Amino acid sequence: MINLIYLTVLLPLLGFLFNGLFGSKIKNEKVIGIIGSSTIGIAFLVTLLAFFETLSLPVENRSNTIELFTWLNVAGLNIKFAYLVDQLSLTMSLIVTGVGFLIHVYSIGYMHGDKGFWRFFAYLNLFIFAMMNLVLGDNFVVLFLGWEGVGLCSYLLIGFWYDRKFEKGTVPEAAKKAFVVNRIGDFGFLLGMFLIYYTFDSLNFTEVFNKAASFPVSEATFGLIAIFLFIGATGKSAQIPLFVWLPDAMAGPTPVSALIHAATMVTAGVYMVSRTSIIFASAPTVMMVVAVIGLLTALMAATIGLVQNDIKKVLAYSTVSQLGYMFLAAGVGAFSASIFHVMTHAFFKALLFLGAGSVIHGMHEEQNIQRYGGLKKYMPKTYATFFIATLAIAGIPGLSGFFSKDEILWYSYANGGILFWLIGVITAMMTAFYMFRLLSLTFYGKERFDHHHVHPHESPAVMTVPLMILAFFSVIGGYIGIPEVFSGEHGNLFHNWLEPVYAPAIAKLNSFGSHSHFEEILLMVLSVALALSAIYFAIKIYTQQPDIAEKISARFKKIYNILLNKYFVDEIYEAAVIQPIQKGSEKVLWKFTDNIIIDGAVNGIAKVVYASSGFIRKIQNGITQFYAIIMMLGIALVLLWVILSL
Repeated sequence: MINLIYLTVLLPLLGFLFNGLFGSKIKNEKVIGIIGSSTIGIAFLVTLLAFFETLSLPVENRSNTIELFTWLNVAGLNIKFAYLVDQLSLTMSLIVTGVGFLIHVYSIGYMHGDKGFWRFFAYLNLFIFAMMNLVLGDNFVVLFLGWEGVGLCSYLLIGFWYDRKFEKGTVPEAAKKAFVVNRIGDFGFLLGMFLIYYTFDSLNFTEVFNKAASFPVSEATFGLIAIFLFIGATGKSAQIPLFVWLPDAMAGPTPVSALIHAATMVTAGVYMVSRTSIIFASAPTVMMVVAVIGLLTALMAATIGLVQNDIKKVLAYSTVSQLGYMFLAAGVGAFSASIFHVMTHAFFKALLFLGAGSVIHGMHEEQNIQRYGGLKKYMPKTYATFFIATLAIAGIPGLSGFFSKDEILWYSYANGGILFWLIGVITAMMTAFYMFRLLSLTFYGKERFDHHHVHPHESPAVMTVPLMILAFFSVIGGYIGIPEVFSGEHGNLFHNWLEPVYAPAIAKLNSFGSHSHFEEILLMVLSVALALSAIYFAIKIYTQQPDIAEKISARFKKIYNILLNKYFVDEIYEAAVIQPIQKGSEKVLWKFTDNIIIDGAVNGIAKVVYASSGFIRKIQNGITQFYAIIMMLGIALVLLWVILSL
């Protein structure tokens, strides 16, 4: 099946073409949904078979390149359209197709009755096509094709309900914001690609990484390449300073939030940093920048999430925070831990978003958690699965989030220092608090909705069954990455699986010191204890004594207002970046450059031509006698010239 890996890309493309071309003529939603979902389901089966085939091979033979055709061959630049099938690409492919399939099935129920049902599934399939190119690409050009493709699909899906409004404006504005912010990051990524080709004379992963491990390239060059690549990652994965697009992206349908902004697209930056680990390992200063940016993003987003009231906005800032954890792990050299959290996060965050969608569906599009309450009895299946996902993201032992989160915290301490661990564990405690605040205000306590207009109900099976499957993996998904302190040196199956991919980078980062298992267990116990205490206080405050929350917000009104308004980052960007560019464009580019210089030059030439033609036009007066005089004068002048020239 390794040789057929191209089917995992081709099938979603065929689904997009079918639904895109014929979907509007098919009146049966089930046919459209089945076609859109089955293409992803079959792609997942192909990926799964390729995974087992790769697993059966010797470790040294687990990286295979499948060449399809030569794409570019110009002036020494040879780009093949090829796919790299190795441990990392297979892991990401399983996440994309597996979680993507469940979200497609869920969407059949969630989007039922929507006038753009066929268009939605066409966009979803196109997104999977682009994402699979991104994670399977054998070189930077194919990766960038998928990179730009998911950006386009994100724009289409965020703006799917283009005729609606949301709290900060119109849906098209949110889609445009996501598109523009991502283009800023993509420009940095392009500069990194240009510098890679200039330095290594290739854009093929294998060639570039082999040369990066052995060629005498300066640390400054590696640093410049790494920082450009990381700028691209901050855009796609919503890190400081390019994180502002993701919360507004919640204007799209909830399955879009689950697929693009929880499980796949936003992890593209993490994947890219992980794929280019040897380059980042060769630039330790930039790795520290990656770790610090990730840590600060995680902390900042967590503080904002404490006070948000839109159910999807809470989850959006939670996603930004968890992505920060992933970059923290990559920045301290724990690349496999970073991808491990990508996987577990895909399970429980997709489940949380789909659970939120089930709540919104049952509450007739209401998204304010302050208007929920007591939904547990109305939506028992949604509640049970949402509760499991909340435990997982809070890092409760036994669930998937515990294994990946505590591994990141441990590596942040072992490779980064106590300050990294302290900020990381405070962020984890905040995560547990605001997630159980969300759970409590939604499912516990008194009912705060209008019974005359809102009638909560459980979602249909086509929506709840994917929730149950994701809940199952949210529980067991972490057991393939049991920490070595419990499983022994070779017991962490996930690390062993990815170890060959990161071996060159780890060889360059072997300066990390060793620490005792006692320290690891102690820090683990402390983080769990802090998470449990945060959970206890969240449930107590928001179900038993809600007046405490009101008193705290009143006591710290200024801080509460800052957090509620997301540190006014959007307003700062508007005043410091957007308005100066708009006004500068208006005054300099439009009124001066366009109107005065360009239009002046064009209009000036026209005026000169008009004036000269006006003089010539007077000669053509239509009087025969005048023409005869002119002819005689012309003949006389010619004769005079001939006589004088003799």
